[in-house]
Amino acid sequence: MATRQGVPPLDRLLTVREAAARLNRTEAALRFQIYQGTAPRSAKIGGRRMFRESDIESWIIAAFEGREAH
Repeated sequence: MATRQGVPPLDRLLTVREAAARLNRTEAALRFQIYQGTAPRSAKIGGRRMFRESDIESWIIAAFEGREAH
């Protein structure tokens, strides 16, 4: 089995539904933010929009600091 020496472990990936729940908004509202470019960073993986858990957390922290994290 190959090891990933020196590579940090991957973050947990969240679906749009999970990310919306974490952000306390509807899926539609989060998808609109994605369209506007104001949502937390995300990527399409296997045809599905996914968010790294750490990006969601950073975005929330940035909101409390009065700025958006992208």
